[in-house]
Amino acid sequence: MEGEFVFEGRSVPFRPGQTLAAALTAAGARQFRETASGGTRGVFCGMGVCQDCLLTVDGAPNHRACMTPAVAGAAVARQPAHPALDPGAEVATPPEALILAPDVAILGGGAAGLSAAIAAAEAGAEVVLLDERKVGGGQYYKQPAEQPMLDAQQAEGAALLRAASQSGARILTGVETWGAFDGPVLMAQADGRAVILRPEAVIVATGAYERPIMVPGWTHPGVMTTGAAQTLWRSYRALPGARVLVCGSGPLNVQVAVELAEGGAEIAAVTDTAPAPWARPSATLAMMRADPALARTGLALMTRLRRAGAAVRYGTRLARIVPAGETLGATLVDARGTETTVEVDAICMNDGFLPQNEILRLLGAEMRFDAAFGHLRCVRGRDMATSVAGVFAAGDCAGLGGAPAARVEGRIAGRAAARFAGHGEAETKGASDVAELARHRRFQDALWRLYDPGPQALDDMPGETIICRCEEITLDRARASLGTEAGHAGTLKRATRIGMGRCQGRYCGPVAARLVAEANGTPLDDRSFYAPRVPVKPVAISAILAAQEALDGDA
Repeated sequence: MEGEFVFEGRSVPFRPGQTLAAALTAAGARQFRETASGGTRGVFCGMGVCQDCLLTVDGAPNHRACMTPAVAGAAVARQPAHPALDPGAEVATPPEALILAPDVAILGGGAAGLSAAIAAAEAGAEVVLLDERKVGGGQYYKQPAEQPMLDAQQAEGAALLRAASQSGARILTGVETWGAFDGPVLMAQADGRAVILRPEAVIVATGAYERPIMVPGWTHPGVMTTGAAQTLWRSYRALPGARVLVCGSGPLNVQVAVELAEGGAEIAAVTDTAPAPWARPSATLAMMRADPALARTGLALMTRLRRAGAAVRYGTRLARIVPAGETLGATLVDARGTETTVEVDAICMNDGFLPQNEILRLLGAEMRFDAAFGHLRCVRGRDMATSVAGVFAAGDCAGLGGAPAARVEGRIAGRAAARFAGHGEAETKGASDVAELARHRRFQDALWRLYDPGPQALDDMPGETIICRCEEITLDRARASLGTEAGHAGTLKRATRIGMGRCQGRYCGPVAARLVAEANGTPLDDRSFYAPRVPVKPVAISAILAAQEALDGDA
């Protein structure tokens, strides 16, 4: 153990590199932020998106537990709903802004972003990559804080990180990108310092975040996304609980259930809303033909899950969650309507993914609504160029495609962005990349025919279900606020505050858009959703002021 910090008067040990969230979860502490209604929140997304795991550290509020490293001797406390302001607090003068003008700027340090950085640097471009996390690799290649690699997936990510570091690209970690403007001009913050980029070309590779299953009780501490549980284990070797339920739809749930089981957790159940794969043999065969190796990996995971004493319950959905002392009671409903209840320490949920496309939308990139997935897809050319000159999109931020496809898209985008900035020769590797990308996409198409990539039906949500976890707005209240003229999602926001919380509508926004479209009898499109607004991520006001001063002086 590296040290200890104090949480609510209790000493909590932590390992080197662990976040506050990981250390507290390992110690059995789940309740972090208090809400206005008297409830509590804990770790949910595990990647800094939901803003719910806020803690007060050494008297300073608004520290995201999942993004804040544990420090020896720190005084950590639950954050009240309305933290008191200290009028006598000294306001630190922010350091001078860092202004960069690279050929290519890349946002995101996952599979797509790292691959793009390597390709663009190899083409001769000056590259700067901004990564929100302290350790790169993204959500797919989650890297360990200190311990040896868990498996080949982590090792592959480590190799990609080394290649990116050796490529000549400048990689800045722990950087929050909060704004994007025509030019393009990118605004970010790193440790309170303003970072301004004026690149010739931008590659957005910000990935995706998980869509939750909205049922009564989904906001209770101990309920988290499957990816959050995976981060706790793969990066920090902290189990989300001793007895775990994994539910939703998609292959990630099986992978994480296996990892947690082999790490020592008891898997109470793994449920999937989709029918069993053997009920759709054509999709299974198409997946195996597209990528036999990946298909075999999936089959091996199912075998490992059975060896761990668990199996997937297909055609089964999570209906509600009720706290039961220190545990959670989860009600499951199968295809016949039969209800069963399981008692667990943690509930992990994944109901598909939503692209992190706020920066792309801020820059004006054209979007189209994908009804099958229930999210917006960025319109791109074969070279990953968006509708905005000099702006490229690679990976899941443009629409779900998986990590193998993201790596290829990153390579294509990296070379194209370098060419746009005046570097590199005519495309020489395009044919092989195009063929590889097509193969990965065929595999993904078949995979999603086996699972259920769309959002849950609104009719499956009881009226008391909270749909805006920040403002604690229920489905009934939202529907009642639509009135006779549903208008737009913005109308609903003004009437209820849905989408005005810390996460800026990332979870409730798609539901609000669907409610309004349903009431109006109109199809969903880009204009149905809340427009992104600066800042798109939490940022210190001092950093915004420093950025403005730097821009004024640079004008």
